[in-house]
Amino acid sequence: MKDNMRNPFHLKSLNHISLLCRSVEESIDFYQNVLGFVPIRRPGSFDFDGAWLFGYGIGIHLLQSEDPEKMPKKHEINPKDNHISFQCESMGAVEKKLKEMGINHVRAMVEEGGIHVEQLFFHDPDGFMIEICDCDNLPVIPIVGEVARSCSMVNLELLQQRQKIPLVGPSSLRRN
Repeated sequence: MKDNMRNPFHLKSLNHISLLCRSVEESIDFYQNVLGFVPIRRPGSFDFDGAWLFGYGIGIHLLQSEDPEKMPKKHEINPKDNHISFQCESMGAVEKKLKEMGINHVRAMVEEGGIHVEQLFFHDPDGFMIEICDCDNLPVIPIVGEVARSCSMVNLELLQQRQKIPLVGPSSLRRN
C-alpha cells in the first residue's frame, strides 16, 4: 500500500480531546488533581466558558455545557463505553490512590497469548470513562503479519524470544 494511502491526511499525533462538562471547575479539579493535567492558556477570543489542560503529550479541552441538567448521568462503569486510556507505571499504586480518593472503579484483565493486561475504569465528574492500564505489556501486531512495533520494546524483545519472531523496530531499521 502506498504511504499516502496509509496516512492520507499526514497525521502526526493526537492533539486533544474535547469534553462537554456540567461544571468546568469540577472537571478542572478532577483532571488536575486526580490525573495530573496542568491548566494551560486558552485563546481569549472564545465567547464560551471552558478550559484547556495538558499532560502526557495530549490536551483536554473542557467545554461548559449550555444546559448541564440535560446532560446524561452515568452511574454504571461499563468498560465497553467510550473512554480515554492512560498507561501507568504501577497498577497497584493507581488502585490505592483511587481508593484513598473514594473514586468508584472497576478492575478488568485482558489475557492474550500468556500476556496479561490489567485495567482500571472510572468516571470523570460528567460520566466520561477513564481507563488506566499497563497496556504496554501487549505488543502492537499489525493484522497483515509481522510485529511492526510495540508500546514497549522490552516486552517486544521478550515476546520475540518466546516466539522467535524477528525484531522489527528502530534498531533493526538502521542501515550499516
